[in-house]
Amino acid sequence: MKKKYLIPAVIIGLILLFVVIRMSRSSVVKSGILIKPRFGTFIVDVTTTGELQAKNSISVRGPDNARRARIWNMQIADLVPEGTIVKAGDFVASLDKSELDNTIQESQINLNKLESQLIQAKLDSSLTLSMSRNDIINLQYNLEQKQLLVDQSTFEAPAIQRQAGIELEKAERALVQARKNYETKVQQAIEKIKVVEADYSKEQKRHESYLQLLDDFTITAPENGMVIYAREWNGKKKIVGSTVSGWDPVVATLPDLSVMESLTYVNEVDIQKIQTGQSVEVSLDADPSKKLTGTVTHVANIGEQRPNSDSKVFEVKIEILESDTTLRPSMTTSNRIEVTRIDSVLYVPLECIHTLDSLAIVYKKTDGTAVKQEIKRGLVNDEAAIIRAGLTVDDEIFLSIPENTDDLKLQRLTD
Repeated sequence: MKKKYLIPAVIIGLILLFVVIRMSRSSVVKSGILIKPRFGTFIVDVTTTGELQAKNSISVRGPDNARRARIWNMQIADLVPEGTIVKAGDFVASLDKSELDNTIQESQINLNKLESQLIQAKLDSSLTLSMSRNDIINLQYNLEQKQLLVDQSTFEAPAIQRQAGIELEKAERALVQARKNYETKVQQAIEKIKVVEADYSKEQKRHESYLQLLDDFTITAPENGMVIYAREWNGKKKIVGSTVSGWDPVVATLPDLSVMESLTYVNEVDIQKIQTGQSVEVSLDADPSKKLTGTVTHVANIGEQRPNSDSKVFEVKIEILESDTTLRPSMTTSNRIEVTRIDSVLYVPLECIHTLDSLAIVYKKTDGTAVKQEIKRGLVNDEAAIIRAGLTVDDEIFLSIPENTDDLKLQRLTD
């Protein structure tokens, strides 16, 4: 009798358990948002922020020969506002002249000193040579006297005649030596004056170059154009008070606005994806609705440490293909560099993909219930990932993790 009622009770219990499990799984399905995988073109891109600049520009430079005056750095004293339209020859900037003024004063002092030395050398030479000429005249008189003594000793004893002859020979040798010495002194005077004259001429040319350099401290526009401030090594714009190097005295540029490019920096993780010739979608922060196209024209081989950046970045230049009169240097751009384009693939949003014991899974609706479906991923971009196995275009998957997922079945790819 008991067996008669036990079997139906077990069957009813199993039915109730199945209903409960079914209802719980049904509640899981109802609790989440379901979407279907997409099928179509999948694009992998790298998004960066850049700044517009002219591809070609003319540099507005300060003096290129300031180093000759031992001036290594110059401070900007005055500068026209950025964006000013100038014509060739118009004032652009002026540099602080105080250091050059001091150099000119020192040069003038040296020039005056060398001029005095030159005058003194000429006077000394004139005095020395004049004394030498007088000595020669006196020696000539002495020679004549000795000759008279020789003539008078004709009737004297041989010893006296010999003595007179010796004195005459001495006088002759002294006169010859004095004349040779005079020629040597003339050459010495000439060379001494040449040395002082050379130093004086050298200092005079240096002084004149300083005076010409003084004019170069007032900088004018080499051609017509719009003034754009140059940048320092740290990326900051040069303004009044900034320092200009004697090796690279660029104060501003006059850009050619007909061809623009976006200068951007890509981190070391993504730089291997970037190559010249890749297409770029460029938008302006000033007008997000405006979309421009570009192409990568330059990728730096060596990374650099930029301010406010913890990792190395690489410089990338993107040429804007359209000509737009509203584009201006220093405008901020958003650049989407297309790395890879794959047609006819299945992909899902990244929010749908989860990890379970090193497996990539999605939560899929199957026969009104939810299962954990293992998948095989392909390429990934910022928004989605390609599904190489595990899903079809007709499947429905959860956009986020549903509730009560611990008891859900794991469906492996091998199944």
